[in-house]
Amino acid sequence: METVFQIAILVMSVVVHEVSHGFAARALGDPTAELAGRLTLNPIKHLDPLGSFLVPLVTSFAGFTFGWAKPVPYNPYNLKPGRWSEALVAVAGPAANVGLALVFGLGLRFEIVPAIFGEAGIAIAFSVTLINLVLAIFNLVPIPPLDGFKILLSVLPFHLSEKLRVVLESYGLIGVLIFVFFFWQVVSPLVYFLFSLITGIAL
Repeated sequence: METVFQIAILVMSVVVHEVSHGFAARALGDPTAELAGRLTLNPIKHLDPLGSFLVPLVTSFAGFTFGWAKPVPYNPYNLKPGRWSEALVAVAGPAANVGLALVFGLGLRFEIVPAIFGEAGIAIAFSVTLINLVLAIFNLVPIPPLDGFKILLSVLPFHLSEKLRVVLESYGLIGVLIFVFFFWQVVSPLVYFLFSLITGIAL
């Protein structure tokens, strides 16, 4: 039951992440996500059979819950005012996860959650905060196809960003798997620090 509970929170968190990309793109002039019917919190529109079910189930047995939804489509050529717009679209997803973590985490710190929802709300807020911090930090890692890579390409000079894109994008999934299984333990202390900072609860 706890595994199902964690996967449900993960799925809704990645849905919020992806929808935020779509809303940011629309605000910058691109209606692609809206026309595709993806500006909705209905998880059915966003679920990926591998990333939303199989991967979260397998990783939950390894001590952490990880997964993804189908990326929300956008057309970078419609974005205004320029190449920085892609960075704004990319950062919108992690920013949404940070926002969720702050709302639920501060609700724990100031005992708002238990006052309103009782003891059951504590477990929910705990998981929402932790999972969303993991999603935010993970997606900011600068390897393709993660948001951090898109942000990196936007801030680099054009000739460097294109060379990096050509070299790394074809190895994206391999890079993500290597990072998850061999380097995530290097980053995870940052997640625990931020969780304790926001909630006042030491992990």
